[in-house]
Amino acid sequence: MKKIIGIIGSPRKLGNCEIMAKEISMHLSVPHKLKLLRLSDFNILPCKGCYKCLGGKERCVLDDDFNLVLDSIVDADALILAVPTYFLGANSCLKRFIDRGLAFYAFAEKVWGKPAVGVGIAGIKGKEGSTLLDIENFFRVILAGNKYSTIVYGALPGEVFIDGKNKNIAVEMASALFGSSLQKKVTCCPVCGGDTFRFLEDNNVRCMLCSNSGTYVVREDNIVFEIDKSDHEFCSGSEEALKHREWLKGMVARFILQRKNLKKIRQAYMDEWVWIKPKIL
Repeated sequence: MKKIIGIIGSPRKLGNCEIMAKEISMHLSVPHKLKLLRLSDFNILPCKGCYKCLGGKERCVLDDDFNLVLDSIVDADALILAVPTYFLGANSCLKRFIDRGLAFYAFAEKVWGKPAVGVGIAGIKGKEGSTLLDIENFFRVILAGNKYSTIVYGALPGEVFIDGKNKNIAVEMASALFGSSLQKKVTCCPVCGGDTFRFLEDNNVRCMLCSNSGTYVVREDNIVFEIDKSDHEFCSGSEEALKHREWLKGMVARFILQRKNLKKIRQAYMDEWVWIKPKIL
């Protein structure tokens, strides 16, 4: 019996994200148990950048619900992610969670390549902005394997299935979760398979998923990207992820060595500055 976690990035109950995740589950051919979690239900504090999740007990020290969600993901056999578009990007609860993504490196061996599918839902066709990229980035940060991610459209609760077409996409996603990954029909980054790029001067380009740079040429009406891995990769393979984990742990030692010099730099900015503060209740 497979254990599947459905991660809902929408605060709306029984909305398009929730019913899409359930529809995918209904078409899975393998015996499974689906457990759902709504990210907005959990108290996820902003990351403090202290790196303590990489040393000692290798757990985030913030007193909130993050570790509960992390444990659920680590324990699952597969993931279904469904998030809505809010102002040209995925709901902010997704970003707040992946900002704590360093904690996943302590479980790299358990989560690397964990099968996952993700669907973003936008109310207006073409106005999803970065939502699909946000989903792909989420899977890379938590070291999961992106088997299929896509965008569908529907604004009102339930509208995603009003004409039945998106149910076919749910069937395809269910097939891909424990089957073959969906092959993209567009030209992709040769390093990570991403299809979102920033075009720079002189035919230079940067993949927005893996952040590697290169060039592009147009051949027979097709764009061909020539992009190489950087010297420091952390999501292209399990070995790179483990090396990056060790590099991150080494940040503590680097800080100790440079502490005095860093303190001198920061002292120049310690004079009184005007801050706007929230009211204390």
